[in-house]
Amino acid sequence: MKICLFGGTFDPPHIGHLLIAQTVCEEENFDKILFIPAYNPPHKIENTPIKNRLEMLEIAVKGNPNFEISDVEIKRGGISYTIDTIQSIKNSLESKDNEYYYLMGSDSLLDFQNWKNSKEILEECQVIVAIRPGFRPSDIPSSILQQIQFANIPRFEISSSNIRHRWVENKTIRYMVTLPVWRYINKNKLFF
Repeated sequence: MKICLFGGTFDPPHIGHLLIAQTVCEEENFDKILFIPAYNPPHKIENTPIKNRLEMLEIAVKGNPNFEISDVEIKRGGISYTIDTIQSIKNSLESKDNEYYYLMGSDSLLDFQNWKNSKEILEECQVIVAIRPGFRPSDIPSSILQQIQFANIPRFEISSSNIRHRWVENKTIRYMVTLPVWRYINKNKLFF
C-alpha cells in the first residue's frame, strides 16, 4: 500500500489542503492520504482547540474514500514531532509492503533542518513538497534538496492564518473552506 502522511494544524482545514491532497493522491497513485492533525505543534504558539480542529477536518474530508484521519498525535499528547508520528504509524500498520511518504508545504521546508531528527525523517519516508508562492529552492540546503521530491501540482495561495485574519476582520472566507467547515466555524464562534 502506498500511503502519504499529511500533517498540520489544519486550523482551519481549507480548500488548498484538500486540493493539494487530492492532486498529489492522483499524481502519485497513493492508496490513501492520512491527515494527521497536530496536537501541540512545536512551531506554532496559539491554536484553536484540538477538538474543534479535528471536527473541522472530519467535516472537510468526509466522503473522500482516499482520505483518512489519524489521531495518533492527539492520543500521544504533548508536543507533536513528525519523526515520532511517522515511526508510530509505521509500527501500527506493520506491513513490510507499505511505502510511506510525507507531504509538506514549501513553507515548512524552510525550517525543516531545525525539526527534531530531520535527517531521520528523510530516512523513514520520502518527503514530498508542495510549492507555495514565493518559495526559492536556493533557500534550502542542498543536502536536503537532494533527498526530497517536489510535487507536480498547481500552486494555491490559501493559508489557514489568512483565513483566520479575514474572519476576524469580518471578510469573506467563501471558497477558501468548504461550506460545512464555514458553518462549523460560524456555529462554534471560532477565531474571534
